[in-house]
Amino acid sequence: MFTDTVGYTAATQTDEAHTLESLRQQEDLVRPLLAFHHGREIKSTGDGFLVEFDSALKATQCAVDIQRRIYERNAEGGLSPIRIRIGIHLGDVVQRGTDILGDAVNIAARIEPIAEPGGVCVSGAVREQVWNKISDKLEKLPPTVLKGLQAPVDIYRVILPWTVRETPSASSRPTGLAVLPFANISPDPKDEYFAEGLTEELITVLSHLRELRVIARTSVMQYKATSKAVSQIGAELGVSSILEGSVRKAGNRLRITTQLIDVGSQGHVWASTYDRELDDVFAVQADIAKQVAEALKIELRAAAGTRLESKPRVRLDSYLAYLKGRNLWHSHTPDSLEAAKEQFELAISLDERNAAAHSGLADAFFFQGRMRPDAFRDEWDEMGRRSVARAIELDPNLAEAHASHALVLWDAFDPTAAEKEFKLALSLNPSYSEGHHWYAELLEGEGRPDEALEEFALAEAADPLWPNNLSCWALLLVWLGKLDEALVKIRKYESLKYGELESFREGYHSLLASYYRARSDLEACIKELHRLEEVQSEPRWKHITRAVYCALSGEKEEARSILRLEETLPEFGLMTSAIAQVYAELGDLDECFRLLQRVVESEHVFAFHIWRMDPRFEPVRHDPRFQVLLKKMNLA
Repeated sequence: MFTDTVGYTAATQTDEAHTLESLRQQEDLVRPLLAFHHGREIKSTGDGFLVEFDSALKATQCAVDIQRRIYERNAEGGLSPIRIRIGIHLGDVVQRGTDILGDAVNIAARIEPIAEPGGVCVSGAVREQVWNKISDKLEKLPPTVLKGLQAPVDIYRVILPWTVRETPSASSRPTGLAVLPFANISPDPKDEYFAEGLTEELITVLSHLRELRVIARTSVMQYKATSKAVSQIGAELGVSSILEGSVRKAGNRLRITTQLIDVGSQGHVWASTYDRELDDVFAVQADIAKQVAEALKIELRAAAGTRLESKPRVRLDSYLAYLKGRNLWHSHTPDSLEAAKEQFELAISLDERNAAAHSGLADAFFFQGRMRPDAFRDEWDEMGRRSVARAIELDPNLAEAHASHALVLWDAFDPTAAEKEFKLALSLNPSYSEGHHWYAELLEGEGRPDEALEEFALAEAADPLWPNNLSCWALLLVWLGKLDEALVKIRKYESLKYGELESFREGYHSLLASYYRARSDLEACIKELHRLEEVQSEPRWKHITRAVYCALSGEKEEARSILRLEETLPEFGLMTSAIAQVYAELGDLDECFRLLQRVVESEHVFAFHIWRMDPRFEPVRHDPRFQVLLKKMNLA
């Protein structure tokens, strides 16, 4: 049995003395219960325990008693609440001195983070031993792949009275659906963009059905022309249904075939063929959504039905230009963003009422303004603000536009209004993975890591194979000291099919460097920094990486000479913040804060969460000048 305190690292950073006293109270409460149930305390993990029992039943009863006693203690009031998670697994262990080792220990450690605060999760092996011997019911969770295991593991949560209302039952969870890339069977291969665009539009339309959890584009595009079985795809994406089909575009005629498949039986639940004029594509999308809802026995709420019927229609050529632009935008490179911007501008010139094109243009402006070395920030920001305002004016129910508006507000130092817009966007489209991801980063910047972890998890549920979300989630886990959980995310990141992409390799080596640094394995950290420098194509980022490992290797003057050279060059993306980080590594807080002042004035709040969360920058956070900066950003 593993126990772990929720939010311990963040609480320690906020008020160490108070948190340590709360931990002492927790230990005084837990240890007598361990003894009562004949549990052998193997070791304390700092904010939790590793305990061995000679019976799965005793372990489960002990876990329930611990959570019940903590719940009663918290309900008494007058004390800071204690929240822990507990995970239990059954298996053989190896005794080594006073410690125990083996797969059983590792699996129990992986199960614990899955439990909700105040909850208990057990493996299928434990459930087999206790299901008819305890009064509390067990609920099976979606299959989960744990580190070191190829196949998903059955995990059950113990339904405790104080967690029933916090965690939805299996029957109330959104049904998982993946829309696989529609095959392009048009005479002209150049119409491939239309098939991909139709796939994305169907994902967006279906996402407005709140009872559906729809997998995002990033993850499903990996299954383009795949030979994998439906059952394997369903297991990898964690969905129970798959929508697939083909599109043939010839002149102004359109044929769309589509079928809904049940992952469990691999049988067709519904299928249809649409022979329409190209102008009817919007009606086809709405009809497919309604048919899917009916086939999955999902109640089509009045608001969702109205949304499908009333979605503003635009000229077809404007819609096609928008599809091309959104397809380019997803690559997220400076060149692809510029090309996407041109397509969005073309779409707007063809039909100024195209709200989605205005929203796409706002995103292109926003991210280009942070990636291009020659960007004029104020101009880019103003154009982005105008675009997002027009998008919302044209279509107040466009979730993507509200998420874009949240980015603009966040950048303008109004995190409260930004959070409101993120919540509105996610209420309109709960499956909007990028909205969940951006919201998580805002929460990090506000110093709310537990809530950020929840949003990263929701982003993964909607887009399980999205590298950027995995990377940011893993990094937050590293910062919080949850290194085993972080390694699970890093290994999943490593397994994705993006190995040849420069940005993917950069992200991987950067993640590993941070991980090894947190493990106090400086040698491995420096090796990963060398590998990171090798794969970086931008010379200036190579210089910064070299400065970091010079600082870590004790070559401080070499690091300073690199930084001095970089500061003579023009502003470049997030370079100022990166240079400030190296000065912090060198212990030069005056230089660090000189640059941080520029970061706040020029880069604003974006990427500032690293300064809030990374333990390396604890001396920076304790400096009074840091609070001054937070006040400027309304984050104090």
